[in-house]
Amino acid sequence: MVKVKVINKGKHALPEYGTLHAAGMDVRANLSEPVVLKPMERTIIPTGLFIELPEGYEAQLRPRSGLAIKKGITLLNTPGTIDADYRGEVGVILINLSQVDFVVEDGERICQMVVAPYTRVEWEETETLEDSERGAGGFGHTGVK
Repeated sequence: MVKVKVINKGKHALPEYGTLHAAGMDVRANLSEPVVLKPMERTIIPTGLFIELPEGYEAQLRPRSGLAIKKGITLLNTPGTIDADYRGEVGVILINLSQVDFVVEDGERICQMVVAPYTRVEWEETETLEDSERGAGGFGHTGVK
């Protein structure tokens, strides 16, 4: 279990896991009034949350599958990354990919947050790379089926 410091300036409970083995916590919109997202419109939805992640961790904001399939609502920069040194309010960039208006209500679960460790790399320049089974095969190289 990783401890994460949080300031909740919103009106809603802290993000929480829906089930015992859920990887993501549901994050809620913190709005003074509903926000209407027109088709193909995008906006940042505030959460009222400010977090301090431990060094070596990031928080990823990911779409909720129910909103995506039922309403066409997703995150524009998925996954959105919150770095360990960011101290501003967590904002969620929602986009409406449907053909009808979508109303974001105060307290609505708008995304999932996954806190995960990351590794930083040190580049090692070289003239050659080891062969692999895939080689230089690009997008779609392995076929459809």
